Parts: sequence; C-alpha cells; structure tokens
Amino acid sequence: MKAGIIGCGKIFPMHAVSIKKQPCVQLVAVCDSNRELAEKTGKQYGCSYYTEYREMIAKEELDAVHICTPHYLHAEMAVYALEHGINVLTEKPMAIELEDAKRMEAAAEKNERVLVVSFQNRYNPGSLLIKKTLESGGLGSIISAKASVTWNRSDEYYSRSNWKGTWEKEGGGVIIDQAIHTLDLMNWFIDSEIQWVDATISSRAHKTIRVEDCAEGLIHYKSGINASFYAMNYYTYDAPVEIELHCEKGMVNLTGEKAVIVFHDGRQVVADRNPMETFDFGNVKQYWGVGHMKEIQNFYSCLAEGKIPRNTSREVMAAQELVCAIYKSGKEGRRVLC
Repeated sequence: MKAGIIGCGKIFPMHAVSIKKQPCVQLVAVCDSNRELAEKTGKQYGCSYYTEYREMIAKEELDAVHICTPHYLHAEMAVYALEHGINVLTEKPMAIELEDAKRMEAAAEKNERVLVVSFQNRYNPGSLLIKKTLESGGLGSIISAKASVTWNRSDEYYSRSNWKGTWEKEGGGVIIDQAIHTLDLMNWFIDSEIQWVDATISSRAHKTIRVEDCAEGLIHYKSGINASFYAMNYYTYDAPVEIELHCEKGMVNLTGEKAVIVFHDGRQVVADRNPMETFDFGNVKQYWGVGHMKEIQNFYSCLAEGKIPRNTSREVMAAQELVCAIYKSGKEGRRVLC
C-alpha cells in the first residue's frame, strides 16, 4: 500500500516512522505548505514532496493519507481525500465544528473508505486493562467519574505558532488540544450516551490568547453517571493526567499511563507502559509513547485484511460531540443538552 502524509510539523515523525515500520506500506510522498520543509522532509524519507495536497493526491496513487495539519484543515483535507477514494488517518481533533466532523463521516460512508481519528492513548496498556475489566463486568457498573489535566503551555508556545491559541484555526485551547485525549478516555470507559454538559471556560494566565486556558464542568450521562473534569495549562509542568472511576466493585485510577484497579474484595491489578517497548521517533515529546505505532499498525493491517480498524470516525464521534458541547456550554453560560 502507498501512503502520503500532509503536514511535516512536530507530530509528523510519529506517523512517518510508524509507516516505515509497516512491512506492507510504503511512504511515497509528503506535503507541507512550507516548500523548504517539504523538500527537506522528502529527501530525508526518500520520497516525493509537494506543497499542495491536491496535487499530491492527483499525482500519487495513494491508498491512504495521514493528516497532520492544524485543526481547521482536517475536515477539508479529509473529505477531499475520501472523495478521491483514499483512506484517511487524521490527527485529533476530528474537526473544529461538529457539522464538519459529521460531513467527514458521511464522506467516508458514501465513498466506502475508512476514516480513523488518532486517539492513540486507547492503545496504552493501562487504558486497555481498564476497558477490558469494565467490559468483563468485573467492576460492576460505574457510579461516578472524574478527570484532571494540569499541564504547562507558555505564552511563547502560542506566539511561536500562527494557529495555536485561536478560535478560528485551533478551535479552542486546553480542551481541544491538551485535555481531549483524557476526556476521550473517560468517555470511552463510561460508554454511555451523554445527556447534558454544564461547563465553564476561561482565559486566566495567558496574555497572548483569547481561547480558554482553564475549563471545568460536569458531564451527565443517560445511564445516570455524573463525570466531572478540570483542565488547565498554566501549571509549572506537565503533570500526569488523572482519571478515577468509582465502581460498584472497586476503584479505578489511571495516572499517566499507569492503571491501578483495587477491588473491594482486596484484589489489585496494575498495568503500565512496558519499558522494553520503545521506538526512536527522533526529537518528539516522550509522553507520546508508542500508541501511534500501534494505532497505525492496526490501521494498515485492517486495511490489508478488509477489516474495520479501531478508532473510526463513528467510534470516536462521541469525543467530538463532547468537546463541542463543552465549548457551547462555556460560551453560552448554560447547560447544553446533547
């Protein structure tokens, strides 16, 4: 299979190196609006390079395209690729607006192609242990849940970018960029339709942005579960994210990638990142881990076998709905029905 990548920025190596590790896939082209970066990256990976993704799609016989661009471009690029018969794996978020996300999903269905959204933390051993234990019934029902993300993003982090920290291009701040993975995991564990969201958003510590750097709220599910969340990105370092689930038969704690499940009968099970499971992705953030590799491996192995990969747009649409509901509630100052 032939693959192309749109966007040669910071997340690019996670996709490029992962593709190179797949025995049935060849990285044939890369694309970036920055010609110098596109050319340099193309030479580095021994493939063609483009500055316009439509040209890449027209000239290369691609089976799949990876979208690693600013958030506001995801929908446009994904729909175009899908309409040209190409499978898509896009970085999170799926889109900025819920309507665009649904348009992407509709394009995948209409053209009978696969659209996967990168929520690689679902592949972490801790996440998988929690999901498996919940699905087996070993914890009984979830009674309540909470999640927190306290990271650091400086004013310089935003000033170095022409799209970060903007409503029109990033779609928000700490929720859509940093907390979205943790909210997705909590939502995935609970596995129930959301009834309403009541949230507040604010910009408290950054001088250069208008998007939120702090958000908190309550998510109420149709199953009766209340889940609270708190997220901010003006802490002094990137503290491990935390998710706690209070269940009928025990307590679940996810701290970073480590899951600890303590049952009421005294049993305890633990899962964490395998220290022997490492890949050299180059100069990237270490906390990204190896989830991208596993996700991309699943993507291509399923395409080769005619199976449906994990994290398809249909499967992760709930995360997009949740993020959009948080912003709607926060901006309008009211409870939002989902």
